[in-house]
Amino acid sequence: MRPGLLEILAEKRKEVDELKRAGLPLETHIRETPVRDFKGAISSPDTISLIAEIKFASPSAGIIRTDGDPLAIARTYEEAGAAAISFLTDKKFFGGDLHFLPQLKRSVSLPVLRKDFILDAIQIRESYLWGADAVLLIARILSAPQLKELLDTCRELRLGAVTEIHDRNDLEKALECGAEIIGINNRNLDTFEVDLNTTAALAHFVPARHTVVCESGINSGRDIRLLRENNVRAVLVGTSIMKSIDVGAKVRELVCAGKMKHGQSESLRHNQP
Repeated sequence: MRPGLLEILAEKRKEVDELKRAGLPLETHIRETPVRDFKGAISSPDTISLIAEIKFASPSAGIIRTDGDPLAIARTYEEAGAAAISFLTDKKFFGGDLHFLPQLKRSVSLPVLRKDFILDAIQIRESYLWGADAVLLIARILSAPQLKELLDTCRELRLGAVTEIHDRNDLEKALECGAEIIGINNRNLDTFEVDLNTTAALAHFVPARHTVVCESGINSGRDIRLLRENNVRAVLVGTSIMKSIDVGAKVRELVCAGKMKHGQSESLRHNQP
């Protein structure tokens, strides 16, 4: 039986308690590189930028990939044109490892988003120390005061923050707390069901000055082209890339789709022999 959100959060609270007891590794690990501009990297004009994700497992998909060096995968992402990298650091449920993050940062020049279940400001400071350039904050699992505190901590450390939403209540909370990058998760965290129409239903409620990121359920360049009408500036894609036999080719497909202007793909299709 796959773990649900409540089980994941219970485990994460234990990890946070342990982190608070042990303290941050201030003397044993100091951030090696300046913070890279995550928001700038995913905000190229007339482009839907790709945030390519490294994850080897998830509660919804199970084991996604059993082989592969995350550092080599990151280099492939950069070479294939990704704008940024998302790195799953949850170990128990997603097969990630925060300790790989400094090595990953040395391997590429792209900004790196730490994707995890962030519940406390100490995790933001931990993310900074280990080299993250941005973090994911899930509005659904945080109260408004908690979310505002975490966003304020990100600003203090100059980290980017993708505030993830799934419905109008989440969006209103995110905007009230000062979120600038809105990640619309097409996956319902209660049922794990995915519906790309979630982005279509919510994106037009996001003010134009904000950056909209579409998350979950993107499998092809066609999916990205369909998002062009929905105020989307970036997509975060993990499973469909990590399941691909040729990771680089899949990334190039998604990157190219994000660069096509409206109607261009249709024209190309009709002109093919």
